[in-house]
Amino acid sequence: MNLSGSTTSDPLDASTAHLEPTSSPANFPTSPSALTKIPDQRWQIFPAQPEDVAQIVQATELSPLLAQVLLNRGICTPEQAKVFLQPEAQELPSPLEAFQDLPLSLELLINAINQNQAIAICGDYDADGMTSTALLIRALRALGARVDYAIPSRMSEGYGINQRIVEEFYEEGVQVILTVDNGIAAHQPIARARELGMHIIVTDHHDLPPVLPNASAILNPKQLPEWSPYRGLAGVGVAYILAISLAQSLDKAQGLSTPLLELFTLGTIADLAPLTAVNRRWVKRGLKLLPKSRLAGIQALIQVAGLSGARTLKPEAIGFRLGPRINAVGRIGDPQVVIELLTTDDEGVALERAMQCEQINQKRQELCVQIEQEAIALCEETPTRAQDDRVLLLVHPGWHHGVIGIVASRLVERYGVPVFICTYEDENREMIRGSARSIPEFHVFEALEYCKDLFEKQGGHRAAGGFSFKAENFAALRSRLREFAHRQLDPEHLKPLITVDAQATLDQMTFGLYQQIDALHPCGIENADPVFWTANVHVVDQRTIGKGHLKLTLSRGHGKSNGMAERMSAIAWRWGDYYPLPKHLDIAYRLRTEEWNGEISLQLELIGARRTQTPEPSSYAEVACAEIASAEFMQGDRSYCCRLAQNGADPVLTITNAKGKMLQVKKGQRIGTLSSSGETAREVNVCQPPYNDIIKAALDALNSLDRLNAERSLTN
Repeated sequence: MNLSGSTTSDPLDASTAHLEPTSSPANFPTSPSALTKIPDQRWQIFPAQPEDVAQIVQATELSPLLAQVLLNRGICTPEQAKVFLQPEAQELPSPLEAFQDLPLSLELLINAINQNQAIAICGDYDADGMTSTALLIRALRALGARVDYAIPSRMSEGYGINQRIVEEFYEEGVQVILTVDNGIAAHQPIARARELGMHIIVTDHHDLPPVLPNASAILNPKQLPEWSPYRGLAGVGVAYILAISLAQSLDKAQGLSTPLLELFTLGTIADLAPLTAVNRRWVKRGLKLLPKSRLAGIQALIQVAGLSGARTLKPEAIGFRLGPRINAVGRIGDPQVVIELLTTDDEGVALERAMQCEQINQKRQELCVQIEQEAIALCEETPTRAQDDRVLLLVHPGWHHGVIGIVASRLVERYGVPVFICTYEDENREMIRGSARSIPEFHVFEALEYCKDLFEKQGGHRAAGGFSFKAENFAALRSRLREFAHRQLDPEHLKPLITVDAQATLDQMTFGLYQQIDALHPCGIENADPVFWTANVHVVDQRTIGKGHLKLTLSRGHGKSNGMAERMSAIAWRWGDYYPLPKHLDIAYRLRTEEWNGEISLQLELIGARRTQTPEPSSYAEVACAEIASAEFMQGDRSYCCRLAQNGADPVLTITNAKGKMLQVKKGQRIGTLSSSGETAREVNVCQPPYNDIIKAALDALNSLDRLNAERSLTN
């Protein structure tokens, strides 16, 4: 092929990018059937901020990738970065000054302890409520108080203190009631307690109602300014501040702060509280204490969860291993099991209760799998309804009230729409109870308020909620939710959102980077683990493992380093439905480690995948696609080579000139890319001159080759 220069115009040297859409380019001559699929997601990638990154790198010596992560978290100056990386250096205001009713609360409790008055705690049946209850029981007993507790029944009573509990406390001679993780909206039970002459201290963290209840004292971080470091405390955090402040007032904090901090850490992470401000500071301390905890219950829980021997614990160990075993009891068992687990000092009792937690959690897992499968089957009967309605409302008899919220979260991940999942409360199917989980653009509490005339009870916040209603209102509720969803959501919102911090290459994923990420820990809500993305990755190997997971080996989609393409192991949880993935992908992932036979290696945890958006080969020979056909052709007096290759499910046409400039376009696309070695690819409209002419010439050459090959096959 003649690749010599010429004086006539070369379309690949054209400098103007035409982006106005006209008609699609001609069909490619060959298109193998697409046998692969990928998650249908939308990616939100933070914009790069190189100047600000450079300042933070200089101040902290972090990798530029992690400096970008800090910027994405709103940490915008070197000074803020230093405080974030060293949270103990932050100066905290006194809780006695921050919480207006804390001095009064301490006075009431000190008087009760000194006068040997009975104190009772009303807790909640989730992990936050149970750890809060256990924390205050331990603290008050250690400080010499007479203390008991009660937790309402999830199945028959629902959330929060109620009149039955108040009346029973009164009959037992209780003089002071403490609510934990509930009570901020319990006007009637609190009024009844005051009427009976009892003091009641509300410790809660839920949103404030328009009118506060008539409690003796209220401790709620939502009463504090937005900038307060205590603003993000969970219920267990409020209980921790009350307990530590009480112990310090009685000069008995020594020896008590460590076990209370461990319970604070367990409850804060399990409740998905934001790991910022004081939560980050105290959880960071607590995570170091948990592996060597002196609390018999925590050690037993660590043992049954398979975490014995761990030198350190990270939030995911609590979020995915310890927390679910506690939460499962509150969902489908008796919360007393967890309270005894976390308050006993008897190792035998602790192990027995931990085993009960394990058994209940296994049952919870089985229920979740069963209900999820049944819910998916219901959805598949009318597969377009969720996307058309922009919200999913399901009801089915026999589903367990305690786990439908977990299933709702999984359906949100699967279908990308808000999910309201329900079951019947009674055999007559007259009443329905449900849980809601949402996507960022849909406010659950506002949706429940929009439909409140159809509910018997409802409550929640932006991301989740609970409700009950008469079965006769089901059709009306579906219509009303659909109406609200169409007002709130656009079609592009109806895909699961993947938030990505920065673009990286596989060779940047090193143990050094992993160790630096550790400085950002503890990661969790509002301080998420860094998510990176890499373009045009080659799936070398893939297989399904376990209960619907994918195990993969990945390498760079093109190019080589020292003659060897980098390879990395990857795991994609619950991606079995996407097997097999295309051979070439853009991927979004977190950096993890895995241990096998005593050896620790790096692993990518895939959370996102999409078909490669812009291939970035350094030359025609390095395009990492499965070739379908190639040809040489002339356009005017210039020579070109063209190549048709399979990139995932999409055929890609590549045309290269003598100078190494490359035009690429996918089948059916109006916009292609024009690039050369060492330059950033730019978009061009291939339906406009001069690109449409050269594409037509390339397709003619490939079609001619197809005809020639067909003729040869007939004569052979």
